[in-house]
Amino acid sequence: MQDMPRLAHKILYAMGLLLTLTLVNCRSPNPAPPKTEPTATVSATANDNIPLSIIPAPYSLQRKPGYFELRDGAALRVQSSEPEAIAAAEWLRDIALRTRGLHLKVETFDLKKTGSNFSSDPGIDIFLLKPPPDGNEHDEDYYLDVTDKGITIGTSSGHGAFNAATTLWQLLTLDGKTSGPARIPNLHIQDQPRFKWRGLMLDSARHFQPPEYVKQFIDWMALHKYNVLHWHLTDDQGWRIEIKQYPKLTEIGAWRTPAGNPKDANGKPVRIGGYYTQEQIRDIVAYAQARRVTIVPEIEMPGHAQAPIAAYPQLGVTGKNPGVSPDWGVHTYLYNVEDSTFTFLQNVLTETMALFPSQYIHVGGDEAAKDQWQASKRVQQRMRALGVHNEMEMQSWFVKRIEKFLAAHGRKLIGWDEILEGGLPPQATVMSWRGVKGAVEAAKQGHDVVLSPDPDLYFNHLPTDLAEEPAGRPDPITLKSVYDFNPIPKELSADEDKHVLGAQANLWSEYLSTPDSVTRAAYPRAAALAEVLWSPASTHDWHGFLERLVTQTERYRVLGLGYAQTPFAVDIRRDYDAKTKQVGIEMSNQIAFGQIRYTLDGNAPTPQSTLYQAPFKTPAHGEIRATAFERGIALADARVRKLDAQALLERSSAELASCRAKPGLPLNLPAPVGGAPDKVYAVDIFEPCWVWRHADLDGIARIEISAASLPYNFQLWKDIKQVVEHKPERYPAGELQVHLDRCDGELLAVAPIASLLARPNGAEFDLALPPRTGAHDLCLRFASGKHNPLHVIDSVRLVPGP
Repeated sequence: MQDMPRLAHKILYAMGLLLTLTLVNCRSPNPAPPKTEPTATVSATANDNIPLSIIPAPYSLQRKPGYFELRDGAALRVQSSEPEAIAAAEWLRDIALRTRGLHLKVETFDLKKTGSNFSSDPGIDIFLLKPPPDGNEHDEDYYLDVTDKGITIGTSSGHGAFNAATTLWQLLTLDGKTSGPARIPNLHIQDQPRFKWRGLMLDSARHFQPPEYVKQFIDWMALHKYNVLHWHLTDDQGWRIEIKQYPKLTEIGAWRTPAGNPKDANGKPVRIGGYYTQEQIRDIVAYAQARRVTIVPEIEMPGHAQAPIAAYPQLGVTGKNPGVSPDWGVHTYLYNVEDSTFTFLQNVLTETMALFPSQYIHVGGDEAAKDQWQASKRVQQRMRALGVHNEMEMQSWFVKRIEKFLAAHGRKLIGWDEILEGGLPPQATVMSWRGVKGAVEAAKQGHDVVLSPDPDLYFNHLPTDLAEEPAGRPDPITLKSVYDFNPIPKELSADEDKHVLGAQANLWSEYLSTPDSVTRAAYPRAAALAEVLWSPASTHDWHGFLERLVTQTERYRVLGLGYAQTPFAVDIRRDYDAKTKQVGIEMSNQIAFGQIRYTLDGNAPTPQSTLYQAPFKTPAHGEIRATAFERGIALADARVRKLDAQALLERSSAELASCRAKPGLPLNLPAPVGGAPDKVYAVDIFEPCWVWRHADLDGIARIEISAASLPYNFQLWKDIKQVVEHKPERYPAGELQVHLDRCDGELLAVAPIASLLARPNGAEFDLALPPRTGAHDLCLRFASGKHNPLHVIDSVRLVPGP
């Protein structure tokens, strides 16, 4: 969908409103003439400094002098003939009470009755105008007028009414207050989405989220005008949707024993998992529909199928039961290509379609490692009988057969970009995740596409490289990089880019094990993407977005939305000079926004604390606390860094560099089940090796290292060849080595890892270091000749001599 004005549609809006005004003779003002070009959100005036914090920014906004004060008990009037608009009004009533403390009275009126009891009291009026002649293309559009006499909303659909309600809710919460009248600046908004598909993908297969959280997630999506929840329900690690015809899918496939085979207090294997009953799914789907969010279910095929094969081994190529996988990565279990397996899949899809009324059904299609197909005589025989020349074409044949089945039931198939390989099904839509190449190729072939590229929109990547980030992919996807994302690939022509339906961000949950971790990964980056997908590209303004995000974070706190604070948090860099006993301090935050205020006396920073303006030095004792403020609002909790000599000689694993010269696979890994719940270890799983850059070894006598051992639960497929296993030099069972300057440099210290093998959840190493002077790199690595278990460093401390 292009950034083009819809003048004809706006004229219909205006005509419809004028007719309404004639019928009811109410006090609602005439709307401003339709604007033909998008305009950015206007800043507050000198007379009224309430910032217009609307996210995503509207298509067009005109600020006017004055304001309207919405008071407790005001009427929220809507036409009685439009139940969807009434539902939007009731939703606004409920959230206004919950977050702003305002009691709004929903009233209905009938335009067909000349004696309508429609009131002229100040309040909110929602008018349903004549639908546009081109069907659903404009069903999300609305306009919103605020004058000193009241608020008027005009729209042609319930969806537009809901979008207007979310904007009005933001206008009710501009001042951060949770009680009292809401002062709303006079303005005129005309709004419409840039793209049809504005989505987030929730991965419930790797870690199950309770139904209550899925509803909460949908609420937060709706407040940002997202309209598609892509729900990832099946994978190697779990099957989450109840299928009545195949009960073992949830009896067996929905549960797994975590890596390392932990035991509970009674010595029995721990089981984790869960699934959604069909009743729960119907409830969630209805909940989403009321908030104008369409749920697109994903049933993976032909790969990522280990969980269903564990439930029904005859579905697999080998006929053996592999168990539900506790591992992450690329697995090799594929469905076989027998007719009986297609009967199974069609039955599953039939029950799925009965639960989800969405136009699209996602069938996955990604990372289908063909090893088992290649090795199977039966599959090869089937390929020859079908005239299929290779396994790529076999997957294409597989997906085309499923597409034909879905089309016969009035549904559209969508899959990851691997479905391009071997030839696309005729009507398939492609979701491009391996960069944008798949989207470009599919659009040039005339197929619709959704952009969801890795890493640009993979929110399982952490938002910053701060040491306190939780488990996840540590090569950060920043808030600004999301805001700068362009969903229209530059390789597409103006005629081809009409196939771009939109984009979505993905929340793969390997390391998002709790609802809180999902929320933190999503927001505030999801707010940035919401603006990319809704607002015209010509109005995108990074600094303006940050200004509006300040108020949005206050709304998050009221909603209980635990967003990631790290993009706002102050990064405190310390440079210790042991000779002068001074610490050099340099501070910044990732978004380069707000005033950094700090204290050195142990008190929490306030907007009146010392303003950081340039790097400085301070004596090496005590601690520094720092926060960024904007308009007197703290953008994040204060970060605290110790400044005493002992703390300055310690590094966490996240503060160490990787030894690996070429790109590896760095991860922030959580402790295993039974370990410290908040512990995170930074490690490159291809080569677990760390470097302390430029360590000052003057006077250092010892090095203390805290370490742990984790199960190596990674299915690397062909990347297994990149794993480096170092051989021990002195202790055959394995050792911890400390090398000087290079990892093949002088071996300064070495210790056996017997204690770590005995206590995998945590062991301490205390090694003497020979005297060295000056700054040197220290290379720290484990050498056992094995990669499983995965030995990891927690922290490292340099200890001066007496």
